[in-house]
Amino acid sequence: MAPSKTLFCVPSVAKTPDEMAGDMAAAALIGADVVELRLDCLSSFQPRSDLERLLTNRPLPAIVTYRPKWEGGEYDGDDETRLEVLLLAVQLGADYVDVEFKVAEKFLNLISGKKPENVKLIISSHNYEMTPSVEELGNLAASIQSLDADIVKIVTTANDISDVSRMFQLIVHSQEKQVPIIGLVMKERGIISRVLCPKFGGYLTFGALNKGKESAPGQITGSELLNVYRIREIGPDTKVFGIIGKPVGHSKSPNLHNEAFRSVGFNAVYVPYLVDDLSSFLNTYSSPDFAGFSCTIPHKEAAVTCCDEVDPIAKAIGAVNTIIRRPSDGKLIGYNTDYVGAISAIEDGIAGYRVKDAAVSPLAGRLFVVIGAGGAGKALAYGAKAKGAKVIIANRTYERAKELANLIGGHALTLAELENYHPEEGMILANTTSIGMHPNVNDTPLSKQALKHYAVVFDAVYTPKVTRLLREAGESGANVVSGLEMFIRQAMGQFELFTGLTAPESLMRDIVMRST
Repeated sequence: MAPSKTLFCVPSVAKTPDEMAGDMAAAALIGADVVELRLDCLSSFQPRSDLERLLTNRPLPAIVTYRPKWEGGEYDGDDETRLEVLLLAVQLGADYVDVEFKVAEKFLNLISGKKPENVKLIISSHNYEMTPSVEELGNLAASIQSLDADIVKIVTTANDISDVSRMFQLIVHSQEKQVPIIGLVMKERGIISRVLCPKFGGYLTFGALNKGKESAPGQITGSELLNVYRIREIGPDTKVFGIIGKPVGHSKSPNLHNEAFRSVGFNAVYVPYLVDDLSSFLNTYSSPDFAGFSCTIPHKEAAVTCCDEVDPIAKAIGAVNTIIRRPSDGKLIGYNTDYVGAISAIEDGIAGYRVKDAAVSPLAGRLFVVIGAGGAGKALAYGAKAKGAKVIIANRTYERAKELANLIGGHALTLAELENYHPEEGMILANTTSIGMHPNVNDTPLSKQALKHYAVVFDAVYTPKVTRLLREAGESGANVVSGLEMFIRQAMGQFELFTGLTAPESLMRDIVMRST
């Protein structure tokens, strides 16, 4: 039988037995339930003395694993010697012993009649290339179970995030049959399999002790699992929200929304979705469990056509950054919270303006230059136009700039033309591209020389907090508005759409500032 709650396991990939013993103690301190001893990672290993020492007075239950190279591990010797070590682990009373499916029958013959009741046998299969079909996964699980495995372990690779849904289906099916299963999907697209294990009933999930101590591609740290995603609090009724993007690993949204959810007692978790094809993703994760999504680069425009209904403002902008699954009928409703977040941040950035509900915007009549013609660019252009600004769209590709300019009744330029564009002083500049985003922190969309004609400069990029564009704008005398301000405000709008509750503004600001 599976445990009532998914176990949290820290793997040790230490090079020496002393370091491995230290990892066990550290794993116990951070709150792990189990530690995995990856014997194949040891650079020198005396089986009887080292294993006996590691298993004696261990602070946590231990999984003993001796993974061969042909299954993604480090051991490069013969299987007979390796299996003898795993037999020794059984005899020494390891809580779990992990053996590969390909050699499981050989190992079962070796331990026949010698396995104590309290030692659980994990029979594992790892696929480092792909994730098979649901049917193939089910057949593999049945084959492993037929060998009398105490726990079935199947680990695959995500080439597309939709692959993970098949693993979730396998876990749910195994739960129904009361078969304990560890089902995980490797690489960045598979991270959600590690976080959502407790929701679907996986026996165990792994979290590295520290960055650099991962035992598999895409494994996040135990600290993230416990403190960011709060896996101890995830259960079958937990709603799942997340950010759809490519890239998405840099996003601060999981830290922000998960802590905000916790502060108001909302039973939900917020995860990163590295998505290649938005339509495919939304069709795959179509159950009520997946209650809503944030949408970032490059999917904001595609989201307009992927939603069943789109808020009129978002439709006018031509970009959606928030998707809600309506509980009554499961339809996807699209919104844009970038619009209010960005424009209000820029208004507040104009010297002397602090009254948010003023009848006339300080943007009225001002020349407002938007760099970029994507989803965020459309939001800024629409918002500035609605506030009475004269809008200029500058983009590397002139055709895209012209298309957006025609849409909102503005003018278009290329980025090259923008360098020498200054029909008046005191203009407002808003960069909505990813130019200058980490790791390309030395890039900037406009030279320092050109920035001297602007009174206010806004950069939607918020990693790093102060981009080269903002630094040079400040040095040129402009008021600068960080993308963090837009990020905080649009996130507050999303939170309220996700939960129906008032966003905890001071907390959300504090979280964002702490993390930058």
